[in-house]
Amino acid sequence: MSMMVDACVAQHQGDRKEQQDRVALLPHPKGGGVALAVVADGMGGHTGGALAAQQVLHTATANLEQFSVHEESPEGLLESSLREAHTLIKASRFINEKDPHSTAVVMLLQPGKASWAHCGDSRLYRFRGEHLLFRTTDHSFVEELVAKGRMSREQALVHPYHNLLTSTLGSGEPPRIDHGETDDLQGGDAFVLCSDGLWGYFSDEELGAVVATHPARQASDLLIDRARTRARGKGDNASLIVVKLLASPKKAQTKIPRLRTIPAAWQQ
Repeated sequence: MSMMVDACVAQHQGDRKEQQDRVALLPHPKGGGVALAVVADGMGGHTGGALAAQQVLHTATANLEQFSVHEESPEGLLESSLREAHTLIKASRFINEKDPHSTAVVMLLQPGKASWAHCGDSRLYRFRGEHLLFRTTDHSFVEELVAKGRMSREQALVHPYHNLLTSTLGSGEPPRIDHGETDDLQGGDAFVLCSDGLWGYFSDEELGAVVATHPARQASDLLIDRARTRARGKGDNASLIVVKLLASPKKAQTKIPRLRTIPAAWQQ
């Protein structure tokens, strides 16, 4: 089955003094229905967070431009992008006299296939209709407790250490990078990549319902609007990418359309 892609990139500064997130959906320079989605969340509690997130985006962009679809593996591209960004972020400490860190989630979309990797608590969700098929597991203190059955997901959201991460890019320890992949894509599937400033205000079920029932741009509008309302003046930077796969009647290769972004009022 051939498919078309309905995609949107959006972010909001929230109630922070600076936008430290970086987000982009980048088509491969040679086309072919290949695109790289990147969400990087510069650590809000560290100076230089914006610098770290920008380094993630810059490194991923440079690696995509050199990526050979037929000769290299998606996992290799994603792994090298995050590890190289980690090394460069660490090096920037000495140049800029700052302490930059970033989380990241990246996804390479190819016709009939999607591959992803993440470090920290920036997330990827995969939905079929409004049903959750997969979600990345945060590299955080509370997620480890949830995985061990010592805490519920509801308790994790309000735990005093819910923001304590166990792995980030730019930290003193080698980053933990988890990978995933699927080759059974079909019309009605959707991916959401987002920072914790967005996902922290939604259940998996609500995210799936919004994305399933609205076009990508409208879904992004609604999610950011609800996150801003629920933040009550204390919102973090919020960034997301919505990618929806639509069944196409034409036997054409999957296409990545011109990016459709949220209106300028949201780009704060």
